[in-house]
Amino acid sequence: MTRKNLGRATLAALPFVLAFLIHLILFIALKDRLPTRLAGHFDVSGDANGYVDRTSYVLATAPVLPVLGAVWVLMVVRGRMHGRAHSLLIGGGWTVAAFLQYVLGAALIVNLDTPEGGPAGSFPMWHLAVAFGVAALAGAVGLLLARLVSAPEDPDAGKGPAGRERIVLADGEVAGWARTTGAWWTPVGALVLAATATGFGYGGNWYVGTGLLVLTLLVLAFSRAHVTVDRRGLTVSGLLPWPRVQVPLERIESADSRQVNAVAEFGGWGYRIRPGRTGFIVRSGEAIVARQANGREFAVTVEDSATGAALLNTLVDRNRAGR
Repeated sequence: MTRKNLGRATLAALPFVLAFLIHLILFIALKDRLPTRLAGHFDVSGDANGYVDRTSYVLATAPVLPVLGAVWVLMVVRGRMHGRAHSLLIGGGWTVAAFLQYVLGAALIVNLDTPEGGPAGSFPMWHLAVAFGVAALAGAVGLLLARLVSAPEDPDAGKGPAGRERIVLADGEVAGWARTTGAWWTPVGALVLAATATGFGYGGNWYVGTGLLVLTLLVLAFSRAHVTVDRRGLTVSGLLPWPRVQVPLERIESADSRQVNAVAEFGGWGYRIRPGRTGFIVRSGEAIVARQANGREFAVTVEDSATGAALLNTLVDRNRAGR
């Protein structure tokens, strides 16, 4: 790892390390005042509606901040972010870490001195307002610290649209390209989520069951990507025709075929929004990356992306020429 990458990785990891240490110290300091059975879930009014023992609470919450921190470091170091997008990504990490740490800490505070077997304290909603305020302040600090390290250079800087591959079409010739791709594990994941949602439902916890069912539908919707390149531009839909994303030709500056790392560049799978880029990501691998006139990129992972990107460049040229 280069010195520059080490600095970026340190800034990305620092908020999650600090948040984890604060949460750990807070738990150790308050442990004797906490009941063996903690209120771990609250409804929209702030009343406790789910409980967990202290050991399970530690096992469930302890990995959250370190795992998120590792993902954030990976995105900062290998996520192909540059310029302002790189600074926003670092600032976003500070925002997320501060928000989670405050919420986790507040959840411990409301359980203080609760009698064993007695009702747990409520979670006042003003805690969320404070959490958002703390997160905004931490994000501002992260943005300021991001100035201490130089952002990676844009690999496409100085590379004009003329340098991209194209498909030669005769005057008046019409062409289109379409592919469908997906990952084997997404339907399996949806099946596991559906079974878990059913289990919670039979157990009487429809609040959690309904949430998991909605998540199941989202996973299914984005489990496959149907990609089309034609005179309308770049169109992407999921398992169903709707929702769909369309980037018209007039908004595209150029297109490339590129290898994409789902976690490092987009933080996961599905429809992803990141500073300076958006993506429909169903797996890691080759992707069509369309650079828009406003500088943002839209990426979709799909097989035979080189052909799709080349045709898209040809159609963009035609659109500019008014043919």
